[in-house]
Amino acid sequence: MLVLARKQEESIIIGDSIEIKVLEIRGDQIRVGIIAPYDIPIYRKELYEKIKQANVEAVKSKQEKVTVPFKEGKGGGEAESSNKAPQPNTEV
Repeated sequence: MLVLARKQEESIIIGDSIEIKVLEIRGDQIRVGIIAPYDIPIYRKELYEKIKQANVEAVKSKQEKVTVPFKEGKGGGEAESSNKAPQPNTEV
């Protein structure tokens, strides 16, 4: 981890397109301003962690509900998804 000391109104540049500026120091909090391209998402860490966890849970939930259609004899049905690829229907 790189640790830098900055005073109010001083900045840190990341790459060619991101600037982080210390706007205000108030007690044990600082206010920072971030200038970055619009295509770079910026989140507070605690919010980012919640988003990641929600995405993991959504994927798990979706995987549990996925069903794959299959033919068994002349009837049809649905089976829970598995790692096996569906086999082509060779009946004429």
